[in-house]
Amino acid sequence: MAGGVLGAVAVVVLACGAGGVLARRVGQPAVVGEIAVGILLGPTFLGWLWPRGQRWLLPDEVLPHLAELGNLGLVVFMFLVGLELDVGMLRGLRRAVVVVSQASVWVPLGLGGLLALGLYGTFAPEGVGRAEFVLFVAVALSVTAFPVLARILTEQGLYGTPVGALAMACAAVVDVIAWCLLAVVVAVAGGGGAGAGLWRAALAGVFVAGMWWGVRPLLARGAGRWGVGERGGGVVVVLFGGVCLAAYATEALGVHALFGAFVFGAVVPRGVEAVESAARRMRDFAVPVLLPLFFVGSGLRTDVGALRGGGVWWWAAAVLGVAVAAKWGAAAVAALAAGMRRRDAVLLGALMNCRGVTELVVLNVGLGLGVIGVELFTVLVLMALVTTAATGPVVRALGVRGRG
Repeated sequence: MAGGVLGAVAVVVLACGAGGVLARRVGQPAVVGEIAVGILLGPTFLGWLWPRGQRWLLPDEVLPHLAELGNLGLVVFMFLVGLELDVGMLRGLRRAVVVVSQASVWVPLGLGGLLALGLYGTFAPEGVGRAEFVLFVAVALSVTAFPVLARILTEQGLYGTPVGALAMACAAVVDVIAWCLLAVVVAVAGGGGAGAGLWRAALAGVFVAGMWWGVRPLLARGAGRWGVGERGGGVVVVLFGGVCLAAYATEALGVHALFGAFVFGAVVPRGVEAVESAARRMRDFAVPVLLPLFFVGSGLRTDVGALRGGGVWWWAAAVLGVAVAAKWGAAAVAALAAGMRRRDAVLLGALMNCRGVTELVVLNVGLGLGVIGVELFTVLVLMALVTTAATGPVVRALGVRGRG
């Protein structure tokens, strides 16, 4: 068993690493290649082309172990996403951030909800209520990939420019709202009806308040005593332990574990050398080694071959069209209303349309809860891959040049 797990981990990590390298060579962020490799290792390609080879490389008995390791990487990743949130980005951009971020959330939510009403009869699993299905699809269409967006801006030389700073601030606000809404979906889907869902949502609010006004000051007080050098490893232990405890707490409350990891990252103090060093150590291991195991888990659940019939593909086209029009269009129009130039507004809309890993996280939560089935999961994964892959080429096509 141990040998099988080790062999599967090696295959996944090396394959996703190669996919990331190839993606960067064609001007895409590494995550596009890693997600694509995860899909190719699943039933969409390898399982269809060489089923016996897929079972040999990724035997069924090791998949639960890979899933647990991938989930651990995902928890650390969500902590890092929370850690990258910087409310300081909002200074001087308050009006534009409010206008663009709210349009980027509520317009996709509204249009996504209307689309979900049409999707319900075809894609909703048996026994799933209309309310949680519609709300989940709406949330899935409203997400922006904050961490992937940061890397695209850096690669395009736009990080720190006015448009780049506005995009990062808006994406941060959008993802905070989306994760709060997802917590409500998880609470409602957890059983017990709307009353139980509201109770869990209230507990999630108490958790956030306790983290912000209780844990955050304690961490800020302790951060002043943290050193780098020999004690840097101790900071990694403290942060990793805190991530696991926060994730466990929200899981116990009936909200998803990833919500706790995200909130813990948001309350950890910034600008502390020891914290930055510890976060780099965690990122250097979790992102290239553990996170690909999550991508492969998503890939094994993604089956393009299951999308049979023209009607399903028409729905897939509708999902992609609504996702792009709602997010890109709403953000661009809101940016114009906030006084931005036309090209910058179109660029901002394209950046907000990037979904990346954050979308996969949301989709896996929905699939795990049983709110969506494999068919709609596959449709939404393909939408996430297309919208993420389109961001870089659109930026280059607009002829935008950053500082580097």
